[in-house]
Amino acid sequence: MTPPQLNVHGTAIVLGTKGFLLVGPSGAGKSTLALTLMTQARSRGLYAALVGDDQVFVSAVGGEVVAHGPVSIRGLLEIRGAGIVTVETIASAVLHFALRPVEDSNLERLPPEAEMYRLDDRMSLPLFRLPHGNGQDVLAILECLLPHNSAF
Repeated sequence: MTPPQLNVHGTAIVLGTKGFLLVGPSGAGKSTLALTLMTQARSRGLYAALVGDDQVFVSAVGGEVVAHGPVSIRGLLEIRGAGIVTVETIASAVLHFALRPVEDSNLERLPPEAEMYRLDDRMSLPLFRLPHGNGQDVLAILECLLPHNSAF
């Protein structure tokens, strides 16, 4: 029996061995941040792939949160204002963390501690707010934010 799926407005990627769900309102920079993270990961020799952009199906499987990208948009990523590009994609991945893109101009000094992103009553992920823009090395920032036992 297939577990029930939740349709999430977000972007899911894999960096190394970790799955990430980028969340936030439309126009927050999820897709652009995902592309930047994947590009920076590859430049450091890490595996990086898209699971789904804009729409991701998420389900609880064996105590893990698993993301699937819709077949109709598999391999496609929208860069707002520039168009739709094709990127390396995998069909599904276990998600370990949620990321919320935040622009430098909208930063709170310190985010809440141990913040979680609730998908529904059964699923939640540790949430990290990830500043982006101005040519930042967002992968280095992400590496600093992740728990030490959660390296890529």
